[in-house]
Amino acid sequence: MATASGRRRFLFVSNGHGEDWISAALIRSLPGYVAAEAYPMIGAGNAYADVCPIVGPRATLASEGWRNVRGSLRRDIATGGFTTVRPALSFLARIRAQYDEIVVVGDMVGVLAGLMTGHRNLFYIDVYKTGAARLYSRLERLAIRRACKTVFCRAENLAATLAQTGIDARCAGNVMMDTIPFAEYDARARRTRPLAVTLLPGSRALTAESFALQIAGLRTLPEGVLPDVFLAVAGGINVDDLARKAQLRRTAMLTAENADLGELTDGRLTVHMARGGAMGNMLAASDIVLSQAGTATVQALGSGRPAITFINSRDRRSRFRDEQKLFDAARTVVPPDADAIGAALRRLLSDEAERHRLADIGRARIGEPGALRAIVEALVS
Repeated sequence: MATASGRRRFLFVSNGHGEDWISAALIRSLPGYVAAEAYPMIGAGNAYADVCPIVGPRATLASEGWRNVRGSLRRDIATGGFTTVRPALSFLARIRAQYDEIVVVGDMVGVLAGLMTGHRNLFYIDVYKTGAARLYSRLERLAIRRACKTVFCRAENLAATLAQTGIDARCAGNVMMDTIPFAEYDARARRTRPLAVTLLPGSRALTAESFALQIAGLRTLPEGVLPDVFLAVAGGINVDDLARKAQLRRTAMLTAENADLGELTDGRLTVHMARGGAMGNMLAASDIVLSQAGTATVQALGSGRPAITFINSRDRRSRFRDEQKLFDAARTVVPPDADAIGAALRRLLSDEAERHRLADIGRARIGEPGALRAIVEALVS
């Protein structure tokens, strides 16, 4: 279907904060004869602001779709998660045949929702499966074959698994590395110490708790080791909540840069904050990351920034192990303890050769950019 103006209509369906940013970057890369709209299945879809119209019902889950935490599905159900299903399926059923292309970015949730509502010939960009652990199950392959015409995977072995069953599946690089967000924010100008760390506490309900523990780990460092600290604040996260949880106060320092969110401090430690859209700026000015994020962790490792992550009793160990098979030594995993986080920080901050070694591992494990161009070419061909 084309609009009266002759422009092709595309709908991008994404189901998570990182997926929204990837979709938004893809939309920005489309030619002018494509009119794109976005349906963020979970959350406000802040990544699409000033990019394209948002359509469909808004849904909020306690987990925001994050299945790395044990019991997240149970909590979503207990807090009314089922009430979000009917509006989503009703919307998808209602818009059948209204778009020239429907592009699903994320995991199988969007594919299954499309299949259940009669959609066929979906364009699926799988940013969930890594290829380092579980491949597609028989049921997943069946659902993809019925609902999708083209699939872009993160790894060659994933694409090969689908191709064996007659699916047009491709791997052209890691689209996450094409879609690292940059904005107006001069992180390097804020550097005063030899090294810097970017904090990526995540974009979900546990963000404030994770941030406070990251700050507690930084507080264990002696003055001579303390790095400059940057914080990428995801859309929807309340900075005042972060400050309160970590016992920091907000300063009056604020520039005219549109991504600048000011500073938090306790008198010794200063945290330079920027919107998540400036994450690329902060990574470029940093040496390592403390990360509890999903997509952002992958992008940091692929950028050559070793990560330190803590795991606690609420994390789904199976998913965590699957991720670690991909990340290998590039991500250091520690207990959820300030002293353990601090010890890992001291080790990396004090060992330049080890940082370079882990950076090389991260780049090799995550893969090269290049998928975005291939995806856009396939969409508009």
